[in-house]
Amino acid sequence: MIDCYKSIKHPAQGIYSEKGSKFLAFAFPVSTEEEVKNHLETLKKEYFDAKHHVYAFIIGAEGLIYRASDDGEPHNSSGLPVLNQIKSFGISDVLIVVVRYFGGTKLGIPGLINAYKSAAYDALSKCEIIEKFVYCNLKVISDYDNLNFVMKLIKDYNCKIIKQEFIEDCRLVFEIRLSLADEIISKLKTNHKISVLKE
Repeated sequence: MIDCYKSIKHPAQGIYSEKGSKFLAFAFPVSTEEEVKNHLETLKKEYFDAKHHVYAFIIGAEGLIYRASDDGEPHNSSGLPVLNQIKSFGISDVLIVVVRYFGGTKLGIPGLINAYKSAAYDALSKCEIIEKFVYCNLKVISDYDNLNFVMKLIKDYNCKIIKQEFIEDCRLVFEIRLSLADEIISKLKTNHKISVLKE
């Protein structure tokens, strides 16, 4: 079960020039396709006079959501090299957009592949790589007598409490790393006066 993966902490920029063409690369941390869309729209407005806005992204712990767009460049000459740079860094939750200003001289397919790859690499090489974790929420219902037992486990597993209610019983919702969820559930269930559900 994958619950730990690498991503980038902050946006970064890179650049590559070849025969008068400029390739401006922008790397963004993203976690949804909606964020991808928003970044693309912003860059297209800011660099409205550019000939191409090539992009690629990978999202998710296992990198199952991904896409590459050539945006009018020859097929697989630009989006794929950018995507491959993200893969070579072994990261996810990343969007790279490369904005091209045409310099008047055609680069040919090998030249385009190298230019987009180099621009993407320049942006990624300036990024701070971080570890990200996949979490799930657990809901616990306990009587007051066993609250200390629950709270100790929450502290021991470094969980984050999201919601708590203290009425006729104690109800807690907390966040835990996915790989540790089954372990803490087993420990909580050793006490028959505690019920736990994965949300």
